Amino acid sequence: MKYRIIKLVTNAQGLVGWLAVTQDDKNVGHIFMQEERDNKVKFLDAWVDEDYRRQGIFRTLWETRWRYVQEQYNGWTAYAWCLPMSLPLLLEKGFTEGDTCVYVEKEIRL
Repeated sequence: MKYRIIKLVTNAQGLVGWLAVTQDDKNVGHIFMQEERDNKVKFLDAWVDEDYRRQGIFRTLWETRWRYVQEQYNGWTAYAWCLPMSLPLLLEKGFTEGDTCVYVEKEIRL
């Protein structure tokens, strides 16, 4: 499957992102980051459509963002909250594992 990566720069909250788009212009994945105070970059959500997983799209999006950060934010600190399945890639890139975060939810009712 062929796809292209498109960079997005928003005017909102210092967000930068990349989309993975098929030849027929279907968005099949995205990844974002946010520039923060004190020379920090926060890696935000990454997503790949279920029908397009296991094809290298997540890795391509991640590597695209990583190259951009290395070129534009030398000397800054990057951080992320990640799912266990994403942790090996972050560790591979030299990130240090911190605290564990647990997902919780509650339906809102009066």
